[in-house]
Amino acid sequence: MALIALAADKGSPGVTTAAVALAAVWPRRVLLAEADPAGGDLVYRSVAAHGGPLDPNLGLLSLAATARRGLVAEQVWDHVQPMSGGLDVLVGLAVSEQAAGLSGLWGTLGRAFAGLGESPRGAADVIADCGRIGADSPTPELLADASVVLLVSSTEPEQIARVRDRAAALSAKLHGGHHGGAHLGMPLIGVLLVAEPSWAARIAGQVNSMLFQAQVGAQVVGTIARDPAGAAQLAGRKGGRLDKTLLIRSARKVVQDLYRQYGAAWLRGPVPGAGR
Repeated sequence: MALIALAADKGSPGVTTAAVALAAVWPRRVLLAEADPAGGDLVYRSVAAHGGPLDPNLGLLSLAATARRGLVAEQVWDHVQPMSGGLDVLVGLAVSEQAAGLSGLWGTLGRAFAGLGESPRGAADVIADCGRIGADSPTPELLADASVVLLVSSTEPEQIARVRDRAAALSAKLHGGHHGGAHLGMPLIGVLLVAEPSWAARIAGQVNSMLFQAQVGAQVVGTIARDPAGAAQLAGRKGGRLDKTLLIRSARKVVQDLYRQYGAAWLRGPVPGAGR
């Protein structure tokens, strides 16, 4: 089982939408964790399984209070809520000021998320929405226990330049000084591009070449379709067949490619539904 962390350097490339989309098509039991120090969005944009709103007081902040007394992985489930559609979610902070209450605990949370695969109350992978990360961000403490870190980026030149630089800085921080395009340390660092479907493959190849030439220890792992209509459906703001949207179809391909490329290294057990 694995902890998959999604983050971005700057701007609004769609980290939350990408995290929800990947979780929606994940082929095994999965927990979607909002681990953004700036605060979460799902309590405002999603509906609980009972049809009402998600409880903003049950989630990352309540889990952090538990963690101060020591934390084992299965205790995470005490703070999880099911969303409409059945996806389990750990609701994030309400405001960025609450992040002070998690000081010194990000590493503890990362270890608990990574250990959830051994929980007797139900093994699960964790997809963590870590929001924006920078030099002063506390979340690299959590990322250290991830199996793979996906840096989400749009395809504007300035965004691609920033994700290249962030990948280099993150690789240096997490990989203990290893450097070079041929070296892919643990956790793996991948770039997930949000792109127009018509030219996603071409731009992915160009960005991958740039990352290799820059020797930042990261590579493009896939593309998520820039699909505003699909994102609105995913958030419940619009009706329609969600499984037919470009967003979900592209998310399914990313998940299948992740399992195909890295599954043997950081996942155990069969992959149900991988061929769907």
